[in-house]
Amino acid sequence: MRMIYQAALVMMGLLFTGSMALAQDGITKYVRYAYEGRDSYGILDGEIIRELDGDLFASPRPTGRNVRLAEVRLLIPCEPSKVIAVGLNYRSHLGNSPASEYPGLFAKYPTSLIAHEEEIVIPADSENLHYEGELVIVIGKKAQNVSIADAPDYIFGVTAGNDVSERTWQRNDLQWLRAKASDTFGPIGPAIVSGLNYNDLLVQTRLNGEVVQSESSKDLIFDVDAIVSYVSRYFTLMPGDVIFTGTPGSTKAMKPGDIVEIEVEGVGVLRNRVVAAKSGGDIR
Repeated sequence: MRMIYQAALVMMGLLFTGSMALAQDGITKYVRYAYEGRDSYGILDGEIIRELDGDLFASPRPTGRNVRLAEVRLLIPCEPSKVIAVGLNYRSHLGNSPASEYPGLFAKYPTSLIAHEEEIVIPADSENLHYEGELVIVIGKKAQNVSIADAPDYIFGVTAGNDVSERTWQRNDLQWLRAKASDTFGPIGPAIVSGLNYNDLLVQTRLNGEVVQSESSKDLIFDVDAIVSYVSRYFTLMPGDVIFTGTPGSTKAMKPGDIVEIEVEGVGVLRNRVVAAKSGGDIR
């Protein structure tokens, strides 16, 4: 039954043109992909990728070469130097806790990132691993001490993300390093989309097809522009850096065999299967 479910969902039209996808002028979908031994950026046009030459964040040019989406392997959509995240940024996720006066920040490692259809690996000593569906900001140019008003000029676009979190480690460790930044704990993708109204996008998480989180980014306590401005006070943001903006509602533990999907309106569906670590502690 699971094979039938996966086969149906892997249809490329669903990944990028689902019920929440938008078709508006000025919106561009960028993907990073592997094809015939090369990694490239491209613009996604329906089920066709139009290859780009050069750095995605430095005016790349079309090469004139096209490839079908079904023929490539999607990679993480950018290669950030920093992965920053905001916690407790929806009132629905606070429980009985009061909202903070400023964004609560933590970091994930770039090595925690995995792409669409790659596997989330549960470490052998993990007890309580949860999903956290989120809108993710992608920075387009160097940003330092940026005002809220100017923040949109530094935002390249947005993508979907899953801030995978080990709750036992999060509660017991000195810091959230293991709980949030372990390998495979940061799925992002499948595309970076520019031109969307990132202040009002539906963020939805599905676990084995069941909707378990659903809320709009308009409900963020600290909105996207405020986050970028605040983060840039303390950390110089570089092109391709990403910021997770927080998760809504409540979360549940995942188990081997689960399929987790994060859908951000206009971006598409980020899908990852959950697996147990291999014996001997090797998670790859």
